Amino acid sequence: MNEFNYFKNKNVVVTGGTSGLGLALAVQLNELGSRVAVLARNDNNIQKLIERYSKIIGIQGDVSKKENIYPLVGEIQSRLGDVEILFNVASYLGQTPLRFLIDTECEDFELALQTNLLGPFRLTKALLPSMLLKGQGVVVNISSDASINPYPKWGGYAVSKAGVDHMSRIFDEELKDQGVRFLSLDPGDMKTPMHFAAIPDANPDHLRDPADSAHKILQLISSKDFTQVRRAL
Repeated sequence: MNEFNYFKNKNVVVTGGTSGLGLALAVQLNELGSRVAVLARNDNNIQKLIERYSKIIGIQGDVSKKENIYPLVGEIQSRLGDVEILFNVASYLGQTPLRFLIDTECEDFELALQTNLLGPFRLTKALLPSMLLKGQGVVVNISSDASINPYPKWGGYAVSKAGVDHMSRIFDEELKDQGVRFLSLDPGDMKTPMHFAAIPDANPDHLRDPADSAHKILQLISSKDFTQVRRAL
């Protein structure tokens, strides 16, 4: 039996799905037979994606903006149906070059929280009712080792990802008996535009291919191992 049969005909949403890990997840899920909707801010990137993968649904929107959430959820439900798996991948790194926390503008810190923590919270909250009605669902929040390690100059991003880790633990503790499970996953350092924006001189040979991290994430979900909510791949 194919270990990835779990994903066949599942309705899946991926935020930040036109680049890096989000793109890798969307493509692999599409190939596994999932019905995939991708949320992203850049409409040009969405158009390029759906031209190549005609079965993927592209939805333009910014999860950091509170007023976008319910219109986005309405479009998701009308074009995809009830969501069974949600990947909160979209993230905001902060201004580059990265700055010490004391030099970070309050507005930039706020944007990191809006994008990386409040955005996933609001979108998850809006999509949970259908999962709870069916008694099943999975929400995957993408975290980082910066949520644990106090790296200088990663302040707003790191604080928001630490919040994502604990939010995932609390959601899982509250809803696991109702069939909805949560994971907060650190995919490792990958060859993505965000990583090179943070560390321009990073050696690509020392970084993971996002496709490899996506594969490991899908393996973990298909195994239904939710014993540890927060983990590194």
